[in-house]
Amino acid sequence: MKTIGLIGGMGWESSKLYYERINKKANEVLGGSHSAKIIMVSVDFAEIEKLTFANDWHAIGKIVAKSAIQLEKAGAEMVVLCTNLIHIVSETIIKNISIPFLHIADATGEVIEKQNLKKILLLGTKYTMEKDFYTKTLEKAYGLEIVIPKTKDRDIVHAIIYKELLKGKFTDTSKRAIIKIIKESQIGGVEGVILGCTELPMLVGENDVAIPTFDTGEIHVNKAIKIATNEDEGAQKDNFLFEKRGIVKGIKFNKNHLTDEKIENECEELNTKVISSKQKPITFIFRFNVAIFFANYVNAMSKWLFHDSGCKYRSNKSDIGRMIHK
Repeated sequence: MKTIGLIGGMGWESSKLYYERINKKANEVLGGSHSAKIIMVSVDFAEIEKLTFANDWHAIGKIVAKSAIQLEKAGAEMVVLCTNLIHIVSETIIKNISIPFLHIADATGEVIEKQNLKKILLLGTKYTMEKDFYTKTLEKAYGLEIVIPKTKDRDIVHAIIYKELLKGKFTDTSKRAIIKIIKESQIGGVEGVILGCTELPMLVGENDVAIPTFDTGEIHVNKAIKIATNEDEGAQKDNFLFEKRGIVKGIKFNKNHLTDEKIENECEELNTKVISSKQKPITFIFRFNVAIFFANYVNAMSKWLFHDSGCKYRSNKSDIGRMIHK
């Protein structure tokens, strides 16, 4: 089983739930006395909350990216962010690590898609409901029609999350308010509801409403376990992508010959290529491995030719990228 790296503390209630669920699920899958291999880095939520209200996503990105780097250095083989909202800076995390990052919106979209539902209500913080980092993935990648509550109801949900749930408070009054919002959305043809805050399922359960509820935290955990135990269909593709990212970053291709900016550009191009090559994976893998071979050849030859004269070879155009796109 792979070691799962968790970024927690946003808030600690959901982090505790992630830890418990992952271990229980690992035991269900592996049996016996098995538990999950987990490393967790927990941040101070007060810092995140302050930066969130200031809309300083750049600073938040730096904090969680640092946590992800710590996890990778500690031996984690994948990263799971134990919160919905902070996935708004997921690209910053991905750019700073070479191990897989499991996005909560992708995991959720896959589950909804399998149930053949289309019109879905999204509940969460105002940022989760109003910004497109979540809805864009669900709509473009999974063909869903995402509906959010009206402004007044968004304010209600947001206040319940920040003033109560993230502080470990769960009241019947708030539960009734959320249920009312969900029921009103059904009038407009909503077929299911995404509980897009990891604490929301602790307040409202599937037995409280007449339409399917999607507990994003539980879905996230289930996906993580499938990948960690190699049960997931997409796990091999994900592993391939991140192994090759490691090559680009310098495991087999000397990092001294590529600037950090060029390395990140290569990874973005590679990611696009992997995603767009789902129907022709064998052809792509062959081309990529040939590209790696020639890139290493050029690298070795350049060092041999220019070493004595003190010249330092640096690819003026990304060797790997150029070969891939041929």
